Amino acid sequence: MKALCDRFAPQQSSKSEKRDNPPPSLVSDSGSSDHHNKSKFPYWSNVFAPSSSSSSVSQSSSSASAHKQVSTARNGWTALVKKAYMASGAIRRFQERVLGPNRTGLPSTTSDVWLLGVCYKISEDEASKETDDGSVMAALQQDFSSRILLTYRRGFQAIGETTYTSDVNWGCMIRSSQMLFAQALLFHRLGRSWRSKKSEALEQEYLETLEPFGDSEASAFSIHNLILVGESYGLAAGSWVGPYAICRSWESLACKKRKQTDSSQQTLHMAVHIVSGSEDGERGGAPILCIEDATKSCLEFSKGNAEWTPILLLVPLVLGLDRVNPRYIPSLVATFTFPQSLGILGGKPGASTYIVGVQDDKGFYLDPHEVQQVVTVNKETKDVDTSSYHCNVLRYIPLESLDPSLALGFYCRDKDDFDDFCLRASKLAEESNGAPLFTVTQTHSLIIHSSCEFVENTEDDEREDDWQLL
Repeated sequence: MKALCDRFAPQQSSKSEKRDNPPPSLVSDSGSSDHHNKSKFPYWSNVFAPSSSSSSVSQSSSSASAHKQVSTARNGWTALVKKAYMASGAIRRFQERVLGPNRTGLPSTTSDVWLLGVCYKISEDEASKETDDGSVMAALQQDFSSRILLTYRRGFQAIGETTYTSDVNWGCMIRSSQMLFAQALLFHRLGRSWRSKKSEALEQEYLETLEPFGDSEASAFSIHNLILVGESYGLAAGSWVGPYAICRSWESLACKKRKQTDSSQQTLHMAVHIVSGSEDGERGGAPILCIEDATKSCLEFSKGNAEWTPILLLVPLVLGLDRVNPRYIPSLVATFTFPQSLGILGGKPGASTYIVGVQDDKGFYLDPHEVQQVVTVNKETKDVDTSSYHCNVLRYIPLESLDPSLALGFYCRDKDDFDDFCLRASKLAEESNGAPLFTVTQTHSLIIHSSCEFVENTEDDEREDDWQLL
């Protein structure tokens, strides 16, 4: 997979070049930029324009020239159609190789669907009928299409001192993480029950949620700023990054913005807390949520003004070797029943997605691999088209085929919400049959006991344990 990404990754050009010549993309492209359109004019002129020397030749020569032009035009169209067909085939083969065949709709008509803490019970009779506005299927579709989608973009200002003006073929993990944070901000500002409505004016809170995710250094949570603060974790333009590194980069970015901004002007209205294993994830074993540390994160976020604030919990995990070990899948599915759920950052090796829902052992995801032109969104432009920030197509992937490196997200609005989350997480760990995703403890003094509470320390278990160093 890395070889594929390296093969099709955009190459940096020297500053003396007038324009970049990127290789053909293997992901879907929603249209051509103005720059690319201009570069195509000479081609179309050669196909359709009359000969510049036609005025100096005889009538018979003009007729022959016209016939030749028609033939050239036909050949041009044939080449163009052949090129488009070959490109679409390459896109299709690439997507199937990375994410598997394109699976859409519901994999089952009888099982419950959980979408970020909300359950949809779809009857078989309803699933067999056309969707109407009052059906459960319609409610599920509206909920899914209201989630924020962030994809590859092109045409933004160059990242740092590089020549990258697009993140095609390498920025999918960053985009997936932006989606998770965008949902957290959306839940914070408008609540979990908010739904997008095309017929109504865009709410200011909605626009304020999208604005920080613009593609420029001026936008707080842009790909530019994430790469800048994440250099120490391996983030770089043109390079793919894993879940643990992106979680730590978000923690650093949130800390930086908190120090630079007055409390009343914060863009991110919540503390960011990474749930890791003992010694900050440098040893194996299930990560540990220490309530004492979470409380400290809230206190630091409020700069000592409040003991508790809204908090976003990120739990980077490695749940196997080549793919997720099946014993963890029931627990992964169960996390979507938590009201605090923000889903999963995960996908296939080298191809991240944002998983927002589950049905049985399938995960519904938002795919960042579509290429779209940069869109500027701010609270002053209420007539802006935000359709590129949403998706209406339900796609799913078998959870057992996920890359074992992934990250969970949870948003707790207040202390009561956090306490409820801890109770649910502790119960889930108790029911995990010795394979908890993470555990919960009150203080550091209980960490050793907590980390061993649900795992028998035997040689067999040590050989079977699929946890890897983060």
